[in-house]
Amino acid sequence: MFNILVAEDDEDMRELFCTVLSDSGYNTIPAADGAEALDIMDKEYIDLIVADIMMPNMDGYELTRSLRDAKYDLPILMVTAKDQFDDMQRGFRMGTDDYMIKPINVKELVLRVEALLRRAKISSEKKITVGKTTLDYDALTVTIHGKETILPQKEFYLLYKLLSYPNKIFTRQQLMDEIWGMFSETDERTVNTHINRLRDKFQGCDDFEIVTVRGLGYKAVKKVE
Repeated sequence: MFNILVAEDDEDMRELFCTVLSDSGYNTIPAADGAEALDIMDKEYIDLIVADIMMPNMDGYELTRSLRDAKYDLPILMVTAKDQFDDMQRGFRMGTDDYMIKPINVKELVLRVEALLRRAKISSEKKITVGKTTLDYDALTVTIHGKETILPQKEFYLLYKLLSYPNKIFTRQQLMDEIWGMFSETDERTVNTHINRLRDKFQGCDDFEIVTVRGLGYKAVKKVE
């Protein structure tokens, strides 16, 4: 099940968005402002954010900029009462992926969330298939030629992230921030250890390999198309 963070200071609107998205099969996590949203992301794995612009403490612009500066690339759908082009332009330049103007058609909201998740290369079933290898996000399993392996949570999230974006280089800091949280005390050695464990477990896999990019980080490379 996808985790969607709804950052909205209006309690009624926040509850409406959460209810509609929950009824559509998503797990929703509410936040009253951007600062609370960042705190939640330090504890929870989030797949997509729906964020209002005008919020106290930290608005949607600052939330988006903070996440992009920290190299989070999850989809962000910005919601606002502002319909000025300059506001929309600012939102996109901060790094938002989509933009909706209030009043919101909740059916359209669900469609846009689905489209953003699809564009993020994450299938609706939360599964990735590379050749004869299938990763099941909900079960934390990797199945190769019918043989199923259950991975520890952090190892699975690392592999899932890398294979979601094949050939994309992720720095160790990016992986630490996204998998362990922005404020975790985890250091690069922990990431290295988890990567090495994954390599040991799947060294005989014919479908992918995890490549070290010297001075930068890691990427997953498909061996088959």
